[in-house]
Amino acid sequence: MELSCKTEYALLALLELAIRYNEGEPLQIRQIAAQQNIPDRYLEQLLATLRRSGLVRSQRGAKGGYLLAREPRKITLFDIVSCLDGLDAQESEQETARATLENAVIGDIWREVRQAVNLVLQQHTLQDLCDKRDARRQLDIMYYI
Repeated sequence: MELSCKTEYALLALLELAIRYNEGEPLQIRQIAAQQNIPDRYLEQLLATLRRSGLVRSQRGAKGGYLLAREPRKITLFDIVSCLDGLDAQESEQETARATLENAVIGDIWREVRQAVNLVLQQHTLQDLCDKRDARRQLDIMYYI
């Protein structure tokens, strides 16, 4: 299983918003895009999707931009990934009707994989990503000293 480009960009944008969450100041698309090297137009579409899902909120005006809708510790990676990629992909009736014994066995294992992935994503939050980023930054600083 791979992380889609869409989800990776969204996670980077949300991480940028999470890092600045305590400041309470909205970030503009161009600021996020420049900081995380994400194309502006693509980021605009991603943030609109995240806003519709209630993960971010927008603020209009000269000092407008985007903010997290909840604290970083209250937004799980599952919330983000399911909003963008939809994690509840189910087999169609046609696939079930054509399924052989071998297909059924493979399908069972794949359901287990999805359940394991979902469990891991539900256990980690944006705050966890911020903490891991800070810990790695500390290691990098110590390495160069």
